[in-house]
Amino acid sequence: MSLVPTGLSALPVQSAADRLIFAARSPATLRAYRTDWDTFVAWCRTQNVMPLPAQSETVAAWVASRLKQGRKAATLARGVAAVSCAHEMAGFESFSRSRIVQDALRGMRRTLGTAPIRKAPVTVVLMRHMLAAQPDNLIGLRNRALLALGFAGALRRSELVTLEIGDLVLQEGGALLTLRRSKTDQDGAGQMIGILNGSTIRALDHLATWCEAAGITSGLLFRSVDRHGRVGDFLSDRSVARIIKSAAEIVGLDPEHFSGHSLRAGFITSGAEAGADALLIAETSRHKSLDVLRLYVRRASLLKSHAGASFL
Repeated sequence: MSLVPTGLSALPVQSAADRLIFAARSPATLRAYRTDWDTFVAWCRTQNVMPLPAQSETVAAWVASRLKQGRKAATLARGVAAVSCAHEMAGFESFSRSRIVQDALRGMRRTLGTAPIRKAPVTVVLMRHMLAAQPDNLIGLRNRALLALGFAGALRRSELVTLEIGDLVLQEGGALLTLRRSKTDQDGAGQMIGILNGSTIRALDHLATWCEAAGITSGLLFRSVDRHGRVGDFLSDRSVARIIKSAAEIVGLDPEHFSGHSLRAGFITSGAEAGADALLIAETSRHKSLDVLRLYVRRASLLKSHAGASFL
């Protein structure tokens, strides 16, 4: 009998240990895995081959087919990880030790390269223009607060959409923000950062204006707003990316150059351009590896601290 599950959620969970393996992965990762697994199953149907258990040659051929479709290196590697996860959950061997599959991935990396395509940062100068260009309606007030807070806290879009009123404790000149869970804190230990209101971005002022206008006194900070001005229950992380892209387009920039990561990258880049110490930047950005942070700092200083500044 052919076993063709339609998603990771359809796979049989073998034991309590398997459930813990699922819990160890973030919700965003599991969503991506489910999409990749469904894509693999659909492709296997077109090739009339078994997706579970799959042969190493099948997985390698799938990688090759997706490479021809123009998929990115990170997407292809994640797809193999998703297929391996599905096999582990069903009690079969993963493909982490398959030479055929690993050779296919190495060939893919040589073909595509491994350098990530980085989106443009929303630096402090650009942020001021974006905030000024927002309309003075409820959507505009929400967008100002989201953009300003996301920038001031170097926040990820997944972090922005889960913030609640109680996560902010006002202090003189700013606030303490508790992040209950994040990409680098999957165990939910919690991380606290300082948010300065400042004289330029004024993130906390924009946030207070939004909350008062929307009547938000508890629960989630950022919520959807329809065209009639009705406030919804929550805002998706994809909506954050759309808000950033829209803000870029309003000020005359190509929205395709920006993403949900642009606020976080903008704070780090602006800090580096201002000469802030990398350790102080990391206190807000919560980078565990300074090597990763130095990539942003180096990009910001490529021209500012150029070796040829004194003679070119």
